[in-house]
Amino acid sequence: MTVVALALGWQLYVAVSGIRPQVLPSPARVLEQGWAHRADIAGHAWSTLQVTLVGFAVSLAVAWALAIVVDFSPWLRRALVPLFVVSQTLPIIAIAPLMIIWFGFGLLPKILVIALATFFPMAIGLIEGFAAADREAGALLRSMGASRRQEFRYVRLPSALPRFFTALRIGITYAVVGAVFAEYVGATSGLGIYMSTQKNSFRTDLVLAAVLVTAVLSLALYLLTYAAERVVAPWALATRSPR
Repeated sequence: MTVVALALGWQLYVAVSGIRPQVLPSPARVLEQGWAHRADIAGHAWSTLQVTLVGFAVSLAVAWALAIVVDFSPWLRRALVPLFVVSQTLPIIAIAPLMIIWFGFGLLPKILVIALATFFPMAIGLIEGFAAADREAGALLRSMGASRRQEFRYVRLPSALPRFFTALRIGITYAVVGAVFAEYVGATSGLGIYMSTQKNSFRTDLVLAAVLVTAVLSLALYLLTYAAERVVAPWALATRSPR
């Protein structure tokens, strides 16, 4: 209802004020022009989705690998976690152009930008989740002769999954934004370069149509994390369900 109310207010303001479409098009015009150019937008959206999924998969794999290493080597926690925090202080708006300069306009710079934008929440979510495991359950397993790996598998890993999926939802939304921004800086296809091209042509309606598609992609990927959580860790959803 809130979105509908905002759209109606926007439409009314454009109709009453007589503002030029190059400055602020109406929602109806954005939808109309977006549909008219749906083939071009869909092609660029597919390119952005591919980059997002590849970059996020790389970030996810690195986050899991480092979080597990940190959990098995406590001294690495003190060494690596501050570096993870420092990685988030690097402004993407400054790093992305450098990635393009260093690695060109291919896939690699986009993957690196997405990894920088998404790695931290997932890695920290896993590290904190492993650390929050039930100590008594771990002690019980060790008293029964379980190895450190068995303790990790049966106690620490299940306890970390709820926090991980929370971090996953944060990361996946950052991934789409990171991909679009990397494309905006320099790319041959994707929603970012499409927005840049249309902005230079004063087609604000098509820029906003691409923004809408970006939001839909982000929302779709966000909702998919719940489906994945339902399959991998159904108990985590059960604990958050309203009584």
